[in-house]
Amino acid sequence: MNSILGHLLVHLGLGAAGFGLVLGLIAGFRQSPRGLRWTEIAAYVFSAALILANLVMIWALLSHDFSVSYVAKVGSRSSPTWVTVVSLWSSLEGSLLFWAGVLGAFIALFTISSRGRFRDYMAFALAISLGVAAFFTLLLAGPADPFAPISPVPADGPGPNPLLQNHLLMVLHPPALYLGYVGLTIPYAIAMAAVLRGKLGEGWLVPLRTWTLGPWILLTVGIILGGWWAYEVLGWGGYWAWDPVENASLLPWLAATGYLHSAIVHERRRVLKVWTLSLVVVAFLLTLLGTFMTRSGIFNSVHAFAQSDIGPVFLAFIAVALLFSLGALAGRGHLLESEGRLGGVLSRETSFLLNNLVLLVFTFTVLLGTIYPLLTEALQGRKVSVGEPYFNQMAAPLGLMLVFLMGVGPALPWGRADLRRLAGGLGPPVAGALVTLIATLALGLREPLPLATFALSVFATVVALREIGATILAHCQTSAGAAAVLQRMAHNLVAGRRRIGGHVVHLGVVMIVVAIAASSSYKQVGESALGIGQSLTLGDFRLTYLRTEGREDPHRFSVAAHLALSRGETPLGELAPRLNFYATQREPVGAPAVRAVRGRDVYASLLSFENDGSQVVIKAFVNPLVSWLWWSLPLLCGGTLLAAWPRRRALPEVKR
Repeated sequence: MNSILGHLLVHLGLGAAGFGLVLGLIAGFRQSPRGLRWTEIAAYVFSAALILANLVMIWALLSHDFSVSYVAKVGSRSSPTWVTVVSLWSSLEGSLLFWAGVLGAFIALFTISSRGRFRDYMAFALAISLGVAAFFTLLLAGPADPFAPISPVPADGPGPNPLLQNHLLMVLHPPALYLGYVGLTIPYAIAMAAVLRGKLGEGWLVPLRTWTLGPWILLTVGIILGGWWAYEVLGWGGYWAWDPVENASLLPWLAATGYLHSAIVHERRRVLKVWTLSLVVVAFLLTLLGTFMTRSGIFNSVHAFAQSDIGPVFLAFIAVALLFSLGALAGRGHLLESEGRLGGVLSRETSFLLNNLVLLVFTFTVLLGTIYPLLTEALQGRKVSVGEPYFNQMAAPLGLMLVFLMGVGPALPWGRADLRRLAGGLGPPVAGALVTLIATLALGLREPLPLATFALSVFATVVALREIGATILAHCQTSAGAAAVLQRMAHNLVAGRRRIGGHVVHLGVVMIVVAIAASSSYKQVGESALGIGQSLTLGDFRLTYLRTEGREDPHRFSVAAHLALSRGETPLGELAPRLNFYATQREPVGAPAVRAVRGRDVYASLLSFENDGSQVVIKAFVNPLVSWLWWSLPLLCGGTLLAAWPRRRALPEVKR
């Protein structure tokens, strides 16, 4: 029954998407209100069908309906309920079904929020969105069918990949990435609608920016949560290894970040129209490439799915999307002429343009390092690898340049700069950077790269805090009384929410940069075989082996090594890293233990153990400031929400 219902819903969604694609294009070129209404109906039908199809699959997983091929592939009666639910996106077919359901939700929200507005553009935007939806639904109806019936029906299934069962972050990390990936379809559709119409009206810029900000922050959250998951689960003491699938999530993020900065220049100076729209297109195409990397099986990664037959189909769709986008930009881009001009070299718009160029170089660098091994093998028949040294060597100077521009940009004026005022404005942040450099040298730090990172991070922080303070306190007169001052500050907060939100996000980025520099340059590592009562010392921390303990769960067997943690003579409790054994997995899956102590993480992994508990092999790390990565999330999310929050009504002006 679940197979039949799922197939009906998938085919209904496919028909609605195909109908909406064709009708939307016709309605767009003819500017037909009636065609637009029917395109909106097709969008609603597609969305309802695919969302319901996902609910049917969740019910099949929870009810252990092993007659459905996908349930037989990833389901298990012994899996906890939360593991059963996350099984929806744990393998190829289910992840594509979830992808299509999320896209349906985005299309429905976009249609509802834009109903009755933007009639010049909406038919094209919906047609392009439904075209993407039609492709993914076609995969579900063909080579990646999750509802295919299976016979004979097995009594039980193997459960999902054990790595997906080791941490509750798997409930949050993949959906956040999916929402970010899929959500970039909508700004792509908005941008291409503007290209097809041959104009980019000021009103159409608002949904373009809003529908990019949402996926951007979701993708940001997904990337950071993915690093947290890797840190808490994989046991190697790090959070980012330049894995090809990790890079696949970073690439569209870089392009979308470039768009958000370019959009500010376009709104302010009426320039870079085609460049701004091109960045949106690039971000979307990179999501398709990332999806291909994850689901084709061409990369060997803990994040990737097994080998599948959809790789050639996906490549063909990427080629079609690329040719369509390039053709539209080449054929219609000349209609989107700039209305203004850039300022001088020392201007804010020039700094934004440099920011875009650095982001573009960063994107190309990561993309080249990711696909180079594949190109070499395909063209020359030899296998090569591009590892962390290449990415770190290239990313470090580009990252420092971005931090520098993040600080300098807001300090520069629009148009031409007054050198005297510019020098005065840059004085405090430069002083802060110099004080930081002197202080770190006094503390004995000598490595050039982290020293430069800390100094530039303080430079950018001082600029961001000053800009936030100046925006909130603008026109506040202390003589007006406390109530009037507070009212003025509230008014300034609302009026300047976009600017303030952007600087709050910059503070979150600074936290990430500092955390990466500190944890990469100053971590301590140790490995030792320990008998009962023996200790491993790292700096001023000591881990003493106490005992091993086994635990039987319905879906696995675990062995934990209990370690007493102390700093000097001060006990800090116990750590209990584990090895988890699954019936479907030959090798055990580790689960490290982490304890944060005054800005440093003590991180322990159990590598092996004697069956009688007499000895264990422990690998331990002391990682400084890693927790700053996770604590950057409130600033990133809060700043983005503040910048994107719609203005319902203005606060009354304060009389001066």
